[in-house]
Amino acid sequence: MSKTSIIGRASEYRKLERCMKSNEAELVVVYGRRRVGKTFLINSFFDETFSFYLTGVCGQPLNIQLFNFIAELNNKTRSEHDVPNNWMEAFLLLREYIEALPDTEKQVFFFDEMPWMDTPRSDFVAAFEWFWNSWGCRRSNLIFIACGSATSWMVDNIDRNKGGLFNRATLRLYLRPFNLNETEEFLISKGIEWSKYTIVECYMIMGGIPYYLKQLNPELTFHRNIDSLFFTEKSGLWDEFNHLYQTLFTNSTQYIMIVEALSSKKIGLTRNEIIKATGIPSNGNLTTILNNLEYSGFIRISNNFGMKKNNVIYQLSDYYTAFYFNFIHNKPGIDQHYWSNALDNPSKRTWGGLTFEQVCYDHIPQIKMKLGISGVLSEISTWKKKGTNSEKGAQIDLVIDRRDNVINLCEIKYSMNEYTITKDYDMLLRNKTEAFRSDTKTKSALHPTMITTYGIKKNKYSSYIVKQITLEDLFKEAEEM
Repeated sequence: MSKTSIIGRASEYRKLERCMKSNEAELVVVYGRRRVGKTFLINSFFDETFSFYLTGVCGQPLNIQLFNFIAELNNKTRSEHDVPNNWMEAFLLLREYIEALPDTEKQVFFFDEMPWMDTPRSDFVAAFEWFWNSWGCRRSNLIFIACGSATSWMVDNIDRNKGGLFNRATLRLYLRPFNLNETEEFLISKGIEWSKYTIVECYMIMGGIPYYLKQLNPELTFHRNIDSLFFTEKSGLWDEFNHLYQTLFTNSTQYIMIVEALSSKKIGLTRNEIIKATGIPSNGNLTTILNNLEYSGFIRISNNFGMKKNNVIYQLSDYYTAFYFNFIHNKPGIDQHYWSNALDNPSKRTWGGLTFEQVCYDHIPQIKMKLGISGVLSEISTWKKKGTNSEKGAQIDLVIDRRDNVINLCEIKYSMNEYTITKDYDMLLRNKTEAFRSDTKTKSALHPTMITTYGIKKNKYSSYIVKQITLEDLFKEAEEM
């Protein structure tokens, strides 16, 4: 096992180390968004030393999947087994192979991109259930790692299986993208040292996706990197969008319709609004698509403060997808130096302000740490009040409702300098606070809070803000719970 450190995955390493010390069979489920580094994590931890390793092939039929299986098995056993007729026969051969291995040491079996093995009418899941339940789960030295980017498949068929694999997983590893702290550490490891402001802009384009961050060239400036990767034809991430969705989702067209609709709405859409925007019927298929997008990390479910839980709002949460629809989609012939020349582009400023809110939502632990409430149970939401003929509407970007009877009403501002609260903005903040109190009837103390890039410029209006959070705070390493 490699002792080499891996950025941002210390918790996962510790859990895998416990598996190695276990005296029982371990079924490890590893899932997360495509390109997030699942295979790299497993290969790095086990130093690519497996008793057996198999990866599914995207879009290929049963006979190709079984051919690859037997090729790997024959290579390991130095045998010449024929291609099995089905997965039941394949897992029987795998069982015979495991029985021949020494039972005095750990045997690690890694099935990568497992969802791709489950082709139509292949009965892959049933065969795997039989293999694990009838024999594998009693093999105390066996570690079986099931990994896949099609997160919804992993959740439905392995992690939350309601049949023979119900509650069989002994370890679940959901790999999240890097946070800002980990992203900075990763960039430094590549010889890239940018300001925190630049790293945030990079994050708002790529998210904390290691595969995307690896494409950055340390010899280029940030803006030239973005031009090279996204706006130069046939470049590294030129055709990433279609490849990403087509490899993850069957009938990717409807998935793309939904994320495109969400990309145009800052506050997100309700289910009924999604139906109206896309024309997709309100049925079980829509529910499946929304669940799959959520499981895979492309959308998040949000709640308007005080709203019933069944009236949720769906928001686009994948940075790359949002960037694609804002600046690449349906823009043929765009200047290959677009990003370098868009420093003061109004659409870029608008995108930056909206996307910085997403960054804040993805760093709630850091925000709570700055507020000194890491251990306080809190609910996160937004708040919006529609205007009427006699009264203006109001909106609050982020509401942190704390169990200690305090609510932080957070305004989020993305600025290149200290943010100045003017007389008019001061009045707007006060009106928002009072509108929130009146509309929600809350008895909690309300703390106006500002989340900005460089803080608030001190003046006669800045004292209304109870707490400030800056980029420096978002880059902190979050406390482990």
